Amino acid sequence: MRVTIGDTAEQWPVHEIERIWQGSAPFSVRQDVISHPSDPEEQFGRLVLEHPGAVVILAVDEQERAFVVRQYRHPVGHRLVELPVGLLDVPGEDPRVAAERELREEAQLVAEEWTHLLTTYSSPGLSSEQIHYYLARGLGEAPDRGADFELHHEEADMTSEWVPVADLLDGFLAGRLANGPLGHAVLTYVMGGHAADPSR
Repeated sequence: MRVTIGDTAEQWPVHEIERIWQGSAPFSVRQDVISHPSDPEEQFGRLVLEHPGAVVILAVDEQERAFVVRQYRHPVGHRLVELPVGLLDVPGEDPRVAAERELREEAQLVAEEWTHLLTTYSSPGLSSEQIHYYLARGLGEAPDRGADFELHHEEADMTSEWVPVADLLDGFLAGRLANGPLGHAVLTYVMGGHAADPSR
């Protein structure tokens, strides 16, 4: 017998907030002093990485291939196979609009069909980051990447390719691909019945 299960919104009392670090990028770190609602006397600290959120785009063509990039990620010391991603760094911007922009900038593609796949918290024990996942279909080449967009640093060094979704799924399940958002998107695409062949 299946049950319907879901997360619930909840807010414990916050007694103090200290801003520890504010970067030039849209990130900051604060320390909150909180307590359990039933015991306000027992207070304890929790670090919070404030993050504007991000979008991930699974762009799939008519041959069931996904557009991926290979990008060096310094914190983990690996060049990872990833999907196009981008920050929600424009205040108030709709995630879908951000996804369209990121697909154009990173892949130089536009899509006729957009489907929201899922939204997750990436690391809720530390960060407020929410990631919004979108499926893009009906792909075509964008005339340009955008007037103000330039590739810098690691982005200027990344490469791109088209890979069958089935191969991405196999690589993730076998442990050869370790990028979490890629795995979340591909698994949702296949298990959610979006793939042309749901068995794959």
